[in-house]
Amino acid sequence: MSEITRIETTDIADLARGAAILGTGGGGDPYIGQLMALEALRISGPVELVATENLPDDAQILPVAMMGAPTVMVEKLPSVDQFVVAVNALGQYLGVKPTHIACMEAGGVNSTIPIVAAAELGLPLLDGDFMGRAFPELQMVTATLFGIPTTPMSITDDKGNAGIFNTVSNLWAEKLARVVTVEMGAASIISLYPMRGNQAREAAVAGTLSLCVRLGRAVKQARASHADPVAAVAEVLGGRVIHTGKVLDVVRRTTAGFARGKATLAGLDRNDGTTLTLNFQNEHIIATRESTVLATAPDLLICLDIDTGEPITTEAMRFGHRIALIAAPCDSRWHTPEGIELVGPRYFGYDMDPVRWNQVQLPQ
Repeated sequence: MSEITRIETTDIADLARGAAILGTGGGGDPYIGQLMALEALRISGPVELVATENLPDDAQILPVAMMGAPTVMVEKLPSVDQFVVAVNALGQYLGVKPTHIACMEAGGVNSTIPIVAAAELGLPLLDGDFMGRAFPELQMVTATLFGIPTTPMSITDDKGNAGIFNTVSNLWAEKLARVVTVEMGAASIISLYPMRGNQAREAAVAGTLSLCVRLGRAVKQARASHADPVAAVAEVLGGRVIHTGKVLDVVRRTTAGFARGKATLAGLDRNDGTTLTLNFQNEHIIATRESTVLATAPDLLICLDIDTGEPITTEAMRFGHRIALIAAPCDSRWHTPEGIELVGPRYFGYDMDPVRWNQVQLPQ
């Protein structure tokens, strides 16, 4: 059951912070998404939030998202019109009127963009998503595990270009839309995975927008009571802190529409004298301390400021940041053989099996 039944301006700061936490390093600048959502709600009023279990079978759901490198959005903001154009273009192509908007990923700006679209279109928003976190590619969603196709999908840019894709597979949708997104300036707005209510009830990760709000509030309340905000986040997610360290170096590059790179952290406190490496592709994929892999995708790897508990994205990470790294469990469906094939370390080019968030014994 949803914890909240509508999203108001007073929820946005908490939701944006929580979405950045679930973004696992990717998903775009949470502040930008926060500003866009606040403005949309001020103009159009609160957005109704609908629990997945309350969706009627014949609901027509059109998710909306940003595609591209999070680093680009820092300097190239999408317009509100793009969200509406993307949803309307897909609805017109399908010959349907959408009844609900949905998030594809509960991470970063793609948790707030659908709020803007829902507010502008006057439609309710699903309290759920199709990742339970953030992942970098279109096919990396629970909808794929249930045979729901990515296409037809619409794609738009800031220049007014718009198009429709029909592809033979979800992977081909990713490949073709990625090329177009790069040509659009490495950022586009898309509407994809059109589905009915009965499909969404089965495939969605339920309650993730409520979880975002709860995470954001946990950080705020911990700071207000002089408690540990990092511990508060770990408790909400059922995870644990696997490393604390200071950023020594970050190497990142934007290639083929992704922010790829590696961060190196010198250990602090009980991790003093050790070095941890974080490999990321938009999101953090693998955490390795010395020669030991501590955790990998599909479980969540989350970087928080040690003192404030604020999430630190891969594009914002800088030398000197003092970071607590949390590992937390993902939606259990990602650890099925089909899920691992889709989002496990080998897909990202690492010759290893997944290492679960609690698999490695940590020093006391």
